[in-house]
Amino acid sequence: MLNATEFKQLVKQVPYKKVLPDAIYLHKSALEYAPDKLNKFIYAVATALKINEQEWDLVKLAKNTFRLSLLHYPDFFNESYPALKTAITIDLEKLSHRITQYQQQDNPPILHRKETMISPEHECYNTFKSITEEGEQAGLYEKPRLIGFQQTWLRLIEKKGYHLIDGRLFPNASGQQQEEKTGIEREKTAIVRHELSAPMKQLAKHGYLSGEYTVFDYGCGRGDDLRELEAHGIDALGWDPNFRPEDERVKSDIVNLGFVINVIEDQDERIAALLSAWELTEKLLVVSAMLGNEQTTSQFKAYKDGVITSRNTFQKYFDQSELKHYLERVVDEVPIAVAPGIFYLFRDKIEEQRFLTKRHRRHHQWQQLTTPTPVSETQARLLITTNLPLFEDYWLHCLQLGRIPAAPEFSQSDQLKHLAGSPRKAFKLAESYFDANEFQQAQALKREDLLVYFALSQFDKRKTYVSLPDELKRDAKYFFTQYQQAHEEAKALLFSIANTELIEEACIAAHKTLPASVLNQGHSLILHKQWLVMLPAILRVYVGAAAQLYGELEPIDLVKIHITSGKVSFMIYDDFENSAVPFLVERIKVKMMEQDIDFFDYVEPLRQPPLLCKGNYLAPEHHLYLKQSRFDKRLAKLLQISTDIDTNMPRIEYEQLLNKHFKKVNNYSLITNIRNPENQLVQTKSISKS
Repeated sequence: MLNATEFKQLVKQVPYKKVLPDAIYLHKSALEYAPDKLNKFIYAVATALKINEQEWDLVKLAKNTFRLSLLHYPDFFNESYPALKTAITIDLEKLSHRITQYQQQDNPPILHRKETMISPEHECYNTFKSITEEGEQAGLYEKPRLIGFQQTWLRLIEKKGYHLIDGRLFPNASGQQQEEKTGIEREKTAIVRHELSAPMKQLAKHGYLSGEYTVFDYGCGRGDDLRELEAHGIDALGWDPNFRPEDERVKSDIVNLGFVINVIEDQDERIAALLSAWELTEKLLVVSAMLGNEQTTSQFKAYKDGVITSRNTFQKYFDQSELKHYLERVVDEVPIAVAPGIFYLFRDKIEEQRFLTKRHRRHHQWQQLTTPTPVSETQARLLITTNLPLFEDYWLHCLQLGRIPAAPEFSQSDQLKHLAGSPRKAFKLAESYFDANEFQQAQALKREDLLVYFALSQFDKRKTYVSLPDELKRDAKYFFTQYQQAHEEAKALLFSIANTELIEEACIAAHKTLPASVLNQGHSLILHKQWLVMLPAILRVYVGAAAQLYGELEPIDLVKIHITSGKVSFMIYDDFENSAVPFLVERIKVKMMEQDIDFFDYVEPLRQPPLLCKGNYLAPEHHLYLKQSRFDKRLAKLLQISTDIDTNMPRIEYEQLLNKHFKKVNNYSLITNIRNPENQLVQTKSISKS
């Protein structure tokens, strides 16, 4: 078998191939001319994955990574520009593979320059070469980045004044190139911002705007984000075709393609913008686009695959799943949802693992509640007492990691080693001084966090041990001895979320231990998002799987775990924190079996359901808990509902019941409305006190 280094060396020795910046392509008929060891290895990989030889025609070999793809072009010899039917991408570092089907897609990838993928001795070589020469003479290869998809290619042929007959190019009757002209005013899509855009806020939230990374804003509009980043001392540049067309497009650690692809009406140009941004990316590409549904688009005039807005701009409204699949198809990387309409695509895979690990980590907040009196009986306690800030900082690191920090993980390791002799001795001193039970609890929490992370990472296939960041390697070795053990336990945990009995047991157990929640027996568990980290591991994975489709849960207020249907609902209310009766403004239902999301918005006030008995979702120590609970009891009595269950009531029914009793809600009080014969409000009187 081959290792990564030998694989890269052998790829360079392949004589007949189509060369791209990151990979080479060749037909399997040309494999006999490749190094024998590489030839046998490719067939061995196909055999190991039980891929029949009739199920692949081309092989794509990465030039810089240990990766190959087996591609099925059944019409390779029959069509001039055959379409891809199936792609099997094999990551030999991670020992994982991904199968992508293109049969049902209206714009699959296609092949050009087929003569480069076979040997010159092949009987089809001259025919393929003449087909390529036709395209070159017609000017079809001037922008090679734009021609990789079928519909793009056909539109280009038409624009150049040609059409295809039996796979060969013939001039149109007029012989003139067709240039489509529209009155769309793209420059109007650039809005004036008074705060960071949503994708930039996500970058700030995840620590990517600390100044450590260079940032490039591709399609920066008027440059409002750039001005704010520059004010913070961040190395940030940008380019925009309308407002900064002369600025240079430069490679950067982070590239932001913020709400750009949704305003480009030309599908070919849309693909080109995405690929151009990806080529500039060193570590992370952030892509965002507008989300919408039929209700959204029905307000506007349909145009191509989007609409023309009232401002004469184009908008392509995606749904979350559609956007994810689009990015994956064009960039050939697995995108990570961080918010509705916002995805991360990592070119740096180590950075990707760091990001994913942090997403599923609970942060142990430790506070020193007492100040021990210095004790001179033992040298150890005196040592700690005289260096208390150092040891407090060290103990907090131990709690956060759930283990003894390695030297690079604690900035004052040298000072600590000088005082205590070794990291283990330093830990023993700290453990005897602080609370050892607290550390044991931190260990248990960290191990569970790792299991949740490894379970959710199964969605992107298993990562090899060597591909993990150093800190994650230490965690895997410390908490599981072997990485294989962590993988097996995480796999079992992931599969367990399909067991409705286990989900129900976990929901019942969580309801008993959470500070606040509502359990609808046999149906669902509802809780505030702040309690998600306190859920049993199986429910954290259950909700985490849904969040991987939706993105970050920052705007969410309540989470509803459906016990039997394999769904999770996220609810957003208007002013949940301060309103006695918040109203639902958006509900997101993630259907994990279908890997799809339904968005329900409640724009019209009369359609917004009220959240009754909000106190059920507040912890007893919450500063508004007592006030909310007293109000809930009065309101429940008036509406004749129970205070300890989830009551769904339409807004109009809620308003009618209040009006029936001449009541309305004012803060945390019920106000009586006294009306004159003309039904005009003349006086209000509070009948309850907060």
